[in-house]
Parts: sequence; structure tokens; C-alpha cells
Amino acid sequence: MARGAEVVITGVGVVSPIGIGKEAFWQSLAQQHSGVRRMELFERARLPFVLGAEVQAFDAKQYVTPRKALKVMCREIQTGYSAAAMAMRDAGLEPGSVDPDRLGVVLGNDMLYCDVAELVDVYRNCIVEGQFRHDSWGVRAMSDVNPLWMLKHLPNMAACHIGIGYDARGPNNTITLGEASSLLAVIEGSDVIARGWADVMIVGGTGSRLNVTPLVYHGDFYLSHHNGDPARAVRPFDARRDGTVLGEGAAAFVLESRAHAAARGASALARVLGFGRAFDTRAGGSMGGAIRNSIAAALAIAELKPEKIGHVNAHGLATPEHDRVEAQAIRAALGDVPVTAPKSYFGNLGSGSGAVEMAASVLALVGGKVPVTLNYESPDPECSVNVVHGEPLAARHATAVVLSQSGTGQSAAVVLGGA
Repeated sequence: MARGAEVVITGVGVVSPIGIGKEAFWQSLAQQHSGVRRMELFERARLPFVLGAEVQAFDAKQYVTPRKALKVMCREIQTGYSAAAMAMRDAGLEPGSVDPDRLGVVLGNDMLYCDVAELVDVYRNCIVEGQFRHDSWGVRAMSDVNPLWMLKHLPNMAACHIGIGYDARGPNNTITLGEASSLLAVIEGSDVIARGWADVMIVGGTGSRLNVTPLVYHGDFYLSHHNGDPARAVRPFDARRDGTVLGEGAAAFVLESRAHAAARGASALARVLGFGRAFDTRAGGSMGGAIRNSIAAALAIAELKPEKIGHVNAHGLATPEHDRVEAQAIRAALGDVPVTAPKSYFGNLGSGSGAVEMAASVLALVGGKVPVTLNYESPDPECSVNVVHGEPLAARHATAVVLSQSGTGQSAAVVLGGA
């Protein structure tokens, strides 16, 4: 991060399986309410796993303007836009209240796969005498699919809709790098402000892993096959962990230069003190070096020693191998720092994961309490980290390191500080 404008967070918006809006989200964390449930979709599809974390009672009409835009927004775009609208409202910013040329958007996003139901009729109309006719596909697709269909599924469209809705004419970008995407978006947005290229940036991420199509691509090797109480399925760093569950969600933050926030009388919730990015070509469970390097780079920029970190917000995927690697990297880089793993509440939200999890740390800095990791009951000797469990922990320092890693080797770390 260039040494320049100090970057503060003035707004938070969350659309998650454990609550919509930062108050509901924080309340669920405080009361240790899980968002994992049995998924009718998975049961109907006769999948070998039945648990997931779906956003409940979400109505995009409450947040998206103009409403006619909804017809070209898939669910991930709707949740991403809604999170941004909440964050802007939380920051006290309305459309037109910021110089358009000094307002930008950077969002993390997954590849957006359409709902299979949208194409069922197209496939059905290509079947002749029980056989699929490939030569019919082009004609049927052109005639049976909505001409605006593609606009619903372009990964950059969430950032574009937010930019249009808030007349943001500054930098606009979308990062599509799996679970690391939204933290990388926070990093890019912070750097834009620090370098003086914008006064305000809307950053965050949106994602979903509940669609059947990406399931075919990603497979189920990292998923929990727990068949008991859904709330007990995801067990980061616990000796009995057997994988994560799939979910959906989005979160957004309003980043501002300290000077811009002060000039309009806005209060900061937290500060972005530093960040780091690294890559490991081996990816998967062998990326301990990238995790350590990203933490080291973030601490160097923040000018903080490991003992000054209040808590770590871990990626905590709850798979046997990845948790072991991440835990050992955290221990090596930061020592016996308290660790919380929000995925224990809602599983893997794809590119929405990092932002939703970072929201937990921002609110923890505001409230002075680190939320617990659910289902941590049997310590694993190979995961020798100080997992916060049982009761929320009073923060020892008003600082946090938030971590995200993608399955393709990207590692991101963001250091936050109290306001």
C-alpha cells in the first residue's frame, strides 16, 4: 500500500445465511446461531451431501434501484448490489453525495452459472426421439433464451450495476479468483484510495456455491458428509472435521480516506492498516508458504509486530489437510494469537467468503469481542492454534488479521485496526 491517504471503513453491508444487515449478522455471531440447514435442492438431486447455507427471507426489491434492473440480475448480483446499498446507507452516503469521478467500485465475484431450470426447455426442445440433437442447440438457444440472458451471468455485472446505481465514475473492477476474490477487492480498493486516485471506494464480494452446475466442476471432495444436526457440520481446526458445506452470501464496505470522512463528519468503524498477497504454484493443501508470506507482507505495511495482533480471522475451510496447513502457517507467522473461523457458521460462500468473514472482524473491533468458532470440541495436535471457542473473547488488542485462500493458490491477508 502506498504511503498516502489513511484508509478507513465507514460502512458495512451484509447479506448472509445468518442474517441480512450488520446488526442481524452480528447478533447471530454473538448468539452462536448457525446458518447451515438441510437443502431440499440437494436432496432432490440425490447428491451424497444434503447440507448447505442459504440466505433466508432475502428480497432484493428492498435495495436494488431501479427495480427494472432486477430482470438482468442473477441472485449473486442481487445480493452483491444489496450489500453495497446497505454499506452506503450505513456510511451515510446517498447517490450523488460523492464526486462521481472520485468514487469507485471493486468487487470479488465467482463465475456466475445460470440456474439449470432456465435452460431446461432449451435442452428439452433439442431432444428428438429420445436423443439430444446437438445440431439443434444453436437454433433453439437463439429462439428460446431471453436475449438479455447473458447480462444476468457476467461476473463483472455486480460492480457495473453498483457503479451505475451510485454514479461511480472512478476505478471499477471485478476480481474472479475464487474464495480470495473479495479480500483482494478490499486490497485493491484500499490501494486506490491510498494512492490518491479516489476518495471513496465500494468494495467487497458476492458468491454462491449452491448452484448444481459449479458442483459438477468443483466436485465434493472437500465437503462434509455429516448427517446429524446441520449446525454441527462445519468444524474448523477440530480433530473430527471432515469438510465444509456450501453456501451463498455477500458483503460490502465503504472505504474512505480519513480526510474525506472527517470533512463530512463521518465516524470510522475500523481502519485498513496493511495487506499482503502471495501465490503458491502447488495450491491446494500445500500453500503454507503463501499464507505466511501474505501475513508477513501485511504486517510489514501495517508496521505491527505479531504480538500486537488481537485476533486472526482464519480461512478455516474445515478440511483435514487445508486446516492443518493454515494453522501451522498462522502459528509460524503470529504465534499464539486467538483465532476465529466464521465458516463454522455458514460454510464456503465462494467469492463472498472473505468479505462476509471480514465483516465479522470489523464488527468485532467495534464491539471489542471476538466471536467464537462453532463446533470446536476436540483439539487437533496438528492444528496448534488458539481457537476461540465456548464464549466470545475480549479483544487483547484492537487489531485483526483477516485471511482468505483460493484453491488455485492465491492467498490474501488484510490487517484491520480499530477506529
